[in-house]
Amino acid sequence: MAAAGGGGASSASGGPRRPRKRRVLRWAALTVSVLILGTAGAGYLYIDGLNDNIRDDALHLGDNKLDGPKPNAAGQTPLNILLLGSDSRNSAENLRLGGSRPDQGRPPLADVQMLLHLSADRSSMSVLSIPRDTKVTIPTCTDPHDGTVYQERVNKINTSLQNGGPGCTVATWEELTGIPVDHFVMVDFAGVVSMADAVGGVPVCVDDNVHDPKSGLRLEAGETVIRGEQALQWLRTRHGFEDGSDLGRAKAQHMYMNAMVRQLKAGTKLSNPGQLRRLAEEATKALTVDEGLGSVGKLYDLATELRQVPTGRITMATIPWVYSPGGTYVLPKEGDAQEVFSMIRHDIALDGQDEKPSPEPTPTQEPTDTDAATIAVRVLNGTGTAAQTAVSGRASTIADSLREAGFTQAAAGTEPRSQWDTVLTYGDTADRDAVRAVADALGLPERAVQHSAGATGLTLVIGADWREGATYPATDTPAEDETTPPDDTQPPESLDGLNGKDTNACMTVNPSATW
Repeated sequence: MAAAGGGGASSASGGPRRPRKRRVLRWAALTVSVLILGTAGAGYLYIDGLNDNIRDDALHLGDNKLDGPKPNAAGQTPLNILLLGSDSRNSAENLRLGGSRPDQGRPPLADVQMLLHLSADRSSMSVLSIPRDTKVTIPTCTDPHDGTVYQERVNKINTSLQNGGPGCTVATWEELTGIPVDHFVMVDFAGVVSMADAVGGVPVCVDDNVHDPKSGLRLEAGETVIRGEQALQWLRTRHGFEDGSDLGRAKAQHMYMNAMVRQLKAGTKLSNPGQLRRLAEEATKALTVDEGLGSVGKLYDLATELRQVPTGRITMATIPWVYSPGGTYVLPKEGDAQEVFSMIRHDIALDGQDEKPSPEPTPTQEPTDTDAATIAVRVLNGTGTAAQTAVSGRASTIADSLREAGFTQAAAGTEPRSQWDTVLTYGDTADRDAVRAVADALGLPERAVQHSAGATGLTLVIGADWREGATYPATDTPAEDETTPPDDTQPPESLDGLNGKDTNACMTVNPSATW
């Protein structure tokens, strides 16, 4: 099965031209670079018409949407966007480009899936791919259009799109990673072709002559600037790269996206209003987004944020993985995959360039019974996720434990919450001693304590990582001969990341696909 690619920017097919001041986002499709529709003159007045082209759909089709992250101390909030490439063959153009006529009319698969994490301060961007054959639990999803309920099942992650639409793929990602997804953008075959010429072509590299009859890709060794349908062939090629699996294809997609980002940042320009309008029409018709992104203006605002990130702080990677016994599935690599998911949940860049956070200040004095009695803590139950129902009475259990420890003002709240990590937030720096006292009483690690500009008082949300017991589960501690704890800002060695500035990357050609 061939995967869909997604384009980057759009432009006149005769050359890369785009006036800067009037560019309108097309977005960052499969290529995760920013799909930015440049627009000029009368083209800007045409935006309202383009809005009607964009399809939107429900963001989350599961029973329990994870709550988004809280703002940091500066009031900044990270952003997580799921980028999907659909292999839909349900239009004449998609059928022509994708082939496989027997698949016409079947529900599409999400063969390309990438989570784009934009850091709270917009200083870095991490893009995490997952192989389409990854074995996952697809949670119960309800189709918002006809009410069909798809029961929970275990299958390859690309089939999640068939359970009501992209909102079920979002629910599956949240179940697998614990990362709350804010938006999704999905593009089909036709979208790639209509956008690929936007920056005058994208340079790619292969270390040998390659020919993949399945995708149609045929290139000579070295660097080639690819455009239009050839770009789609590159993004769909699986048999021609490395071991002929989806893993090599993901790496080729990362290289393409990085090159696209560099092209966009180099300042490509559009000059022909007629061609611009045609490409804008095609690009917007190729997109399906969540309801929160259902206009060109909102997509443009998103693109503006994405473009703030320096190229050298963009990282493309595939989740650490292993083959299942027999090779039928790909499985997240135990330990390493969870470590990567945790980094994203805690807004830590996958390039390893983030500074190690300073520890929370220690209390100025040991808490006394009187001190504890003056500290008000609101406790909320966030243990429910897409795959697990909330633990009944969990907030009351922890509030009771705090009161027994002398925090007599601890109280359980009834507001519903849903998040993977347990977090204790505070908004006033004067509360640091109080926060530390509460954290110590419950055994919370430093990473669970967050200073948030939007927080009022002390709020403890019990996450899905703490479903039982009155003390937070023990975490890894340094060995006796270690003087410092592990550096949580460094990704596991198994994460094969590609930096946005890497212009020397070249795909390894599968020996059986050379000519």
